[in-house]
Amino acid sequence: MTRPAYLEDPMTETDWRPWLPEAITALVVLAFGLTEALVTWAVTGGNLVGFAQAVTVAFAVALCRRAPEAALGLVWGLGLLHVLFGAPLMLIEFALTAVFYGGARWGRPPTVVMSALSVPLAVVVAFVLHDGNTVSLHLLLGGSRLGVLIREQSTLRLALALIGLLVVAAPWPAGLLVRSLERASTSRTAMLAAEEVAAGARRETEHAHEIAHLRDQQTRLARDVHDVVGHSLAVILAQAESGQYLDDTERLKKVLQTIATSARSSLRDVRQVLSSTQDTGRGDADRFEGLIAGVRSGGHEIVVTELGAPRQLLPDAAEVAYRVLQEMLTNAIKHGRRDRPITVERGWPPGGGAGVLRIEVTNTTEPADPAVAANAGRGLDGMRRRLEAIGGRLDVRRPESATFTAAAFVPVRGGAG
Repeated sequence: MTRPAYLEDPMTETDWRPWLPEAITALVVLAFGLTEALVTWAVTGGNLVGFAQAVTVAFAVALCRRAPEAALGLVWGLGLLHVLFGAPLMLIEFALTAVFYGGARWGRPPTVVMSALSVPLAVVVAFVLHDGNTVSLHLLLGGSRLGVLIREQSTLRLALALIGLLVVAAPWPAGLLVRSLERASTSRTAMLAAEEVAAGARRETEHAHEIAHLRDQQTRLARDVHDVVGHSLAVILAQAESGQYLDDTERLKKVLQTIATSARSSLRDVRQVLSSTQDTGRGDADRFEGLIAGVRSGGHEIVVTELGAPRQLLPDAAEVAYRVLQEMLTNAIKHGRRDRPITVERGWPPGGGAGVLRIEVTNTTEPADPAVAANAGRGLDGMRRRLEAIGGRLDVRRPESATFTAAAFVPVRGGAG
């Protein structure tokens, strides 16, 4: 049966698991320390300071990882106990090297420095103030020849002091080395994670660019289909309207033939747009003449003026010039008066150099025509976007008179031919 949440003890065993390795080590140190303290107590005749030393060392070892600052404080307190009260030196105090290791590996920068300073101070306390003698060593060596030799030979005592210094000092650089390796590993892991995040961001950016490109293609496709179908339907509508008033069978057949031709041309253009291919088999002049002829076949009078020497445009500019002229003629047919001519003028830059091709279409309409007042629907916006995409521009002039003029400026690269 599961206990209710309000009966759960906040200090469960899970909270103590991270401390388990240090706790076991501290208990082992405490056991050895109490044993040595008991021996010291028996020899010194009731001196209980050794038990306090054993407990202090055990606590310092237990805190060396989780609280290295507190563990180092216990070490300094133990050193003061030796200096001020002459507490005997114990072998168990060599376990304090774990505190020096913990301070170098897990401590903050001030703790690392203080642990480094504690190493020589510990050696001074152990081998200078106490001559390195402990009750345990005295009992082990006793009056043996080795014990007598150590007491009589200062060189041997100095050598033992140096060995002790190495034993006490070695854990501190070892902890510092492990700390550096651990930080290098963490930095590498963070760098790899950052590279992965950056790669993910690049993939998302590329995906966003692909989506934007697809949307641009969809917009261009919709604009092309609008221009092609709008122009063809305008020509077909003009032909159908004029055919209503024809009594001559031959002329009516000619009008129907023109309607069929316009429909086939529109179907071909739509297929080209949907297949993303350009009409590379026909030159700019042929396509221009085809547009003019299609409008004329609908019964509209067109006056064409060519200024300057025509030349072959670059593919992108040629396609934009064709579509823009197509949309201009469509608007002229839809909103212009049938009894007034449509004027088309193309002005090329002089001398064959770089410049702009000016395509201007003028038609006569009623000043109050709402379609003209609304910029002829979405057609003008489409023309502006096309021209701006290649560095061109569109000018629309609607003076107080009934004349409507649209002028497109298409960039021309010098030397194109």
